[in-house]
Formats: sequence, structure tokens, C-alpha cells
Amino acid sequence: MKAVVCRQLGLAHTEYADVAPPVLRPDGIRIRVHAAGVSFANLLVLEGKHQNRWEPPFTPGTEVAGVVLACGDQTSLFKPGDRVVAGVRIGGYAEEVVAPESTVFALPDAVDFDAAVQFPTIYATAYGALKWRAALAPGETLLVHGAAGGSGLAAIEIGKMLGARVIATAGDASKLEAARRHGADIAINYREEDFRDVVLRETAQRGADVIFDPVGGDTFSESLRCIAPDGRIIPMGFAGGTIPQIPANLVLVKNVTVIGIYWGYYMGWGKQLPPASVVKRVRGAFDEMLGWAAAGRLSPETFAAFPLERYRDALDAITERKVIGRVVLHPDTTI
Repeated sequence: MKAVVCRQLGLAHTEYADVAPPVLRPDGIRIRVHAAGVSFANLLVLEGKHQNRWEPPFTPGTEVAGVVLACGDQTSLFKPGDRVVAGVRIGGYAEEVVAPESTVFALPDAVDFDAAVQFPTIYATAYGALKWRAALAPGETLLVHGAAGGSGLAAIEIGKMLGARVIATAGDASKLEAARRHGADIAINYREEDFRDVVLRETAQRGADVIFDPVGGDTFSESLRCIAPDGRIIPMGFAGGTIPQIPANLVLVKNVTVIGIYWGYYMGWGKQLPPASVVKRVRGAFDEMLGWAAAGRLSPETFAAFPLERYRDALDAITERKVIGRVVLHPDTTI
């Protein structure tokens, strides 16, 4: 089969090559990949800069959607021909992948493969962060930074599903329009306005109840100055290039809760495996999210799709920081 292979750390050392299909484990589901998600995290993995590190050679990619080809002897939920979406620790940039049944989820016919690949990490992380960890409540104000990226758009949509008023920040008109299109009530161009001032003005000086921040750096610091008492701030990532140092005095005087979330723990990718109750909870979350998507209440946006052999173009689109939504690869070009 064809796959992208990283021979040494660094994008320059990757190639589109023939490789042996992955071995079907007893607990595994073999999937013919129709779409694979492309993310900034994939670039970090290729450079050896991600928290999850792999020794070359390896095939990157953690989000796939496609059709079941075969099922291991210890599986019971799927059969060949089923449409599925899956999260995998590695190996998604390939024509076939084997995923543990615990991270494979039934895909409704109404949800296409390109949209589906946004759920294993992007929408799932927003769901877990906002619903489980921050307990975002109806009527609260949610501030979303980096609002036009895949994570930001997912947070806007999940926030609206949970009944929040959503304020979004982005850096140009097209990204602001995307945020509004996906449900943001207020969109702020942070290059033209101080988002802190706007948030305080729009909340009668109270501030945002929950802040979803995939940017970090100065954005995180300014967010702490427009968060409501008893507010919750979720550092989702550091796309701005700087990991912020959290001033404990502000956390203290404003009763702020800083919330971490590593979705990989819930998928079984951490050093400790989640208990069975968590695995069951995750499957329930996917049933709910994919049900919302099938009903048209969530609308993952695809910026561009590339055949697998053009994976470098897909990754270049990420580094140019012009992507609205997500970029996907099509290992199976017959679709």
C-alpha cells in the first residue's frame, strides 16, 4: 500500500512510498482510509517537537475516516463495509490503517469523510474541554481565540450547542466571517481592537466565564485580564510560539481555574490507560457529536483536500496560517 513515511525527523526526510499494510491485531479494526486529517500537531511530530514522540521510520497522522476492511478476533462492534471514523496514535497518512476498536466510531451516512476526520481530536477536544472539564453552562460567555482554525471553529460550535454566548477573535476579515458563519455572536479583529477591552465592554465589565485559548503567549496573559470571577481558562495549545507563565496572583484574586485537557488520555494514548467508565463515556460523546453533525447542527469546514502524494502541499497550507477549518488528505482518490 501507499503511505507517507518519515525516514528521519524533519519534513525534508519524508516520502510517499510503498509499505507493507499494518498487521491486524486481535483488538483491531482495519480501515480503508478515505480521508486523513492534517494538523499543526502532525508537523510537530515530524520535527520531533510534539509531546508524543516517535522514532523513525513512522507514518504520521492521527485522524482517519473510511470503510472497515476487516475486524480482529476480539472485536464485536463493527463489520466489513461499515463507515467509520477513528483516532489513531500514528499511521493515518496511508491507504490503510489499523485502529483499536476502542477508538473507532460508527459514522452516520449523513456525515461525509472529510467532515468526519475533524471529530477524533478537534471536535472531541472542544467537547471534552467545554462540557466535561469547564462545565460551560447555558447563558455563560465563552471567549474563543484562534477562532477560524479547526480547533477554534469546533469550540464555537460546541459552545453554541451548550447554550453559551460566544465571542471570537481572529486576525482578518475572512476569518472573522468564518467565525460568525459557525455561530459566533461577536467577532473581534485582534489586529484592530484590543480584545480585552471589547470583551469587558460586551459583558458589562464582568469578563468571559470560559476562555478557550489555542494561541498562548501574550494572548493568554491578556485573557487573564478579561476573565470573569470564578472563570475558567483552558490553554489548548501554543500556536503563538510561546508557552505562557501563569501569574498566580491573578489566579488567586479572581478565583480563576486554569484547566488542562489532553484528549489523548481519553483515547488511551497517555502513560495511564483510562478506566472502562471513561471509554464508555467517550463513545457516548462521539454518538452525541456525530448525531449533531448528522442533523446539521455541527458543520466542520474543510479548507482544502489533497491526494495523499501531495501531503507536502497540505502541510505547507498549515504553515502559511491561512487555513480556515481543516486540511485533509485523500489516500483513496476514487472517492
